[in-house]
Amino acid sequence: MVKLIIQIPCFNEAGDLPRTLAALPRSIPGIDKIETLIIDDGSHDGTADTARSLGVDHIVRHRRNRGLAMAFQSGLDAALAAGADIIVNTDADGQYAGEDIAALVQPIVERRADVVVGDRGIASNQHFGPFKQLLQRLGSAVVRRLSGTSITDAVSGFRAVSRDAAQRITITSTFSYTTDMLIQAGRKRMAIVSVPIRTNRTERPSRLFKSIPHFIARTGVTMLRAYATYNPLRTFTLIGVMLVAIGLAPIVRFLWFWLIGEGTGHIQSLILGGALLVLGSITSLMAVLADLIGANRQLIEVTLNHVRQLEERLSVRPGGRGGEDT
Repeated sequence: MVKLIIQIPCFNEAGDLPRTLAALPRSIPGIDKIETLIIDDGSHDGTADTARSLGVDHIVRHRRNRGLAMAFQSGLDAALAAGADIIVNTDADGQYAGEDIAALVQPIVERRADVVVGDRGIASNQHFGPFKQLLQRLGSAVVRRLSGTSITDAVSGFRAVSRDAAQRITITSTFSYTTDMLIQAGRKRMAIVSVPIRTNRTERPSRLFKSIPHFIARTGVTMLRAYATYNPLRTFTLIGVMLVAIGLAPIVRFLWFWLIGEGTGHIQSLILGGALLVLGSITSLMAVLADLIGANRQLIEVTLNHVRQLEERLSVRPGGRGGEDT
């Protein structure tokens, strides 16, 4: 029996939740059972009570707001514990068309993919302005480069993951899971595909970021952090080489003046260049250490995956409606 659990992270979504739940499919070819899971991320408008009254199968409640990334991870953990074979993540504000979940899970049902990302068609989507379209395309291009994938809409939150993929993913970002998850999945050589989806217009401003510059800065930090985590040797070696190259410039400048007999007044160039060379050499040595730490992280991830599988065999999966406070 193939079980699909549709998870919806929520923060004060009592008003939008009924419409979003009503749009979810009740049956999908290749899926035997469909359940819903709500992650109430510290809401104070009765979101959990609304979800319970609407017949949501599983409810996870955070006592305080932890952010979208942590809500997403809590949802994955709860869905795995509930026996999900496929997990779909969608937004509570109804941005994504619930009818497209069938298309989203199909590559996983057919065993062609581990992760499926809904492509909103940014370039031609009438719900996005020209500036947002440009930012989305640039961001997706950077993520494709960092993750080694061909995903065209990297920050789309409408995505499906297989059980095996969910067990191997651990979100470490505190901002947004989208880019962190893709870089992890790409570097772990998971099969990732995109499928076109439809979107609905949402008038409510984003709760994830305060402004476009804030979003760019936080997303950039998330991408760099995730990339450095899975490519530490390349990252720190590149930084070290850049520092050495910059340090060589003032040294060459000093040598030039020294050769023409004017080196006395340019000793500061030698000092600056020497300091940068030392710093670059230390950073390059750190690359080796970071690579060793990265190898240890891989062993920890394998162990964590085995622990999750062991817990699954030993635990009694929850059945029916319930709630879990964390």
